[in-house]
Amino acid sequence: MKDCLFEPIYINQLEVKNRIYMPAIHLGAAKNYKVTDKIIEFYKERAKGGAGMIVVGFSPIDNRSGNSLYIGAHNDECLPGLKKLASVIKDNGACAAVQLNHAGRYNYSILMEGRQAVAPSPIASNLNREVPKELTVEGIQETIASFAQAALRVKKAGFDAVEILCGTGYLISEFLSPLTNKRKDQYGGNLENRMRFSLEIIQAVRTVIGDDYPLIVRMDGNDFMIGGQSRGELKEFAKTLVSQSVDALCIKGSWHEARVPQLTTNVPRGLYGYLAKHIKDAVDVPVIASHRINDPSTARELISEGFCDMAAMARSLITDPLLPKKAKSGREKEILHCIGCSQGCFDNLYQLKHVECLCNPRAGHESESTLVKAKTAKKIMVVGGGPAGMTAALTASQRGHIVTLYEKNDTLGGQLYMAAAPPGRKEFLEFVKDLSTKIEISSIKVYLNTEVTEELIDQQKPDSIILSTGAKPILPPIPGVNMPHVVQAWDVLGNNAYTGKKVVIIGGGAVGVETALFLAGKGTLSGEAVKFLLVNRAETPEMLYKLSTIGSKELTLLEMADKVGKDIGKTTKWGMLQELDRHCITTRIGTKALEIANEGVIIESNGLTEKIPADTVVLAIGALSYNPLADILKKKQISFETVGDAKRIGTAFEAVHQGFKAGQNI
Repeated sequence: MKDCLFEPIYINQLEVKNRIYMPAIHLGAAKNYKVTDKIIEFYKERAKGGAGMIVVGFSPIDNRSGNSLYIGAHNDECLPGLKKLASVIKDNGACAAVQLNHAGRYNYSILMEGRQAVAPSPIASNLNREVPKELTVEGIQETIASFAQAALRVKKAGFDAVEILCGTGYLISEFLSPLTNKRKDQYGGNLENRMRFSLEIIQAVRTVIGDDYPLIVRMDGNDFMIGGQSRGELKEFAKTLVSQSVDALCIKGSWHEARVPQLTTNVPRGLYGYLAKHIKDAVDVPVIASHRINDPSTARELISEGFCDMAAMARSLITDPLLPKKAKSGREKEILHCIGCSQGCFDNLYQLKHVECLCNPRAGHESESTLVKAKTAKKIMVVGGGPAGMTAALTASQRGHIVTLYEKNDTLGGQLYMAAAPPGRKEFLEFVKDLSTKIEISSIKVYLNTEVTEELIDQQKPDSIILSTGAKPILPPIPGVNMPHVVQAWDVLGNNAYTGKKVVIIGGGAVGVETALFLAGKGTLSGEAVKFLLVNRAETPEMLYKLSTIGSKELTLLEMADKVGKDIGKTTKWGMLQELDRHCITTRIGTKALEIANEGVIIESNGLTEKIPADTVVLAIGALSYNPLADILKKKQISFETVGDAKRIGTAFEAVHQGFKAGQNI
């Protein structure tokens, strides 16, 4: 039977070998707008992995549309690097395209050597709070010309196609939206006028690239902005684009500043395919669906059910460049899936770092992370089967070492199970499954329910040991912590502790927030239940919302600092804090727990003391490294390395990367 995911498709006259479309992702790895070896190696691996089309970018079209960490297309000095990038993608089997964009009011003056951002109207965004300069008509015409010249450079560089970004809250969508376009001239007002800027860009680009060169537009299917564009307007925009010779549409959702999550782990796989279908039903060119399509089965379903013609898979291919080849050759169980955590990709970009990946420590490090076979196969003992230990074992095994993995519990995965416990976080279990599958098909011997002792080490006589023994929760010096109604957050998240109706959580870091959200889900309707009641019109949407957000617990979250969730990545933090509000969880910042009493917690806040009633008190204070074997190994002079929380309390990202380096260095 034919596999719809691997049928060829035409965009204009360009044949793309399959339906896997890698959309543009900012890697943060350019240097002064120039293509670097890091970028070359990154895309070389994705092209070799079997993607049908790879789009790079976005690429700025002038000196106000991006910053120097982007791959430039705004002057001829960028051409040599662009040519090299186009060649490496095409030579390794994929079609290559460049996305052109202008950031508009989203750009930061500090990243443009103090230059003021530009926009259709002087309205600041919620991202940078900087008021942009209103573009004059002359400035508009210059910008249109810059788009055209950049597109011509893309073609001269040897790319197969060019894509224009007309969404996400950047300049073109700022002209399209009545929320950000308050102009009174021919570029503002009704939809026809608000579309004028984008359509003149399309016409100018088409003029310079010719009729036969593929022109793609990436646009929103819904901007999810209050006071923004309706789906109806965006559908009309899509139809107009096609009438103006656009050859394909890549449909995405939302502006960056919208309050509806798009890419985080709590977004159901393939959810926003419905936006692509809304557009596909109205146009006769290929339509590409986007967001959270992280496995071949989701992509196949969207294509086969008529939601789209191609599936955009960006972070999926960051995580596993070989995803297409594995899917085509019947090895789907070996795919390493993106879990939507954003710890290595978007969180890195917010810190002006280049893209990496929690699940794939080689991503962004392709050239320096090649696994070279060890000259001598050593006997390696890995102690601890969490993400650090599993990664270390796999890496060492891939290099030819003889590896044995010991885990004191009955399953591998460690703290990933706690990370997966709150609602919308189950993708972390996918990572456990992926690592476990890789271990199953490797030569690694695994011993569960096995505590590593000095006697076992003497018996096994390893050449080297990797310690990944994790951490233990802190028991704070608060009077009353040993009372029977006091439990640890780890036990709550592991479903190993009972909690009453009124719960006070001490500690507002990541674990405290996750525990609060986990408990907030108790007593709420499941997604299946909501759909049943909705389609049967058993309850009003307002009541369904209430039943989905208000559960059986009364929750209070205490934090001594001035903010909760300080150790949560920026990409996911806003959504989690939004969930705290949505579930009516009381948060108390600048608050110290003085004592735990029989019926509550005595706190100090703003110089005053009070008691907060509680049936259960949950401790989410933090953790301490647990490493009982290090001193023993030092005495025995056995070579060892410590990774993950056993070395230093950190994130899952840090644990995986430390495990990889340990396995790489043995």
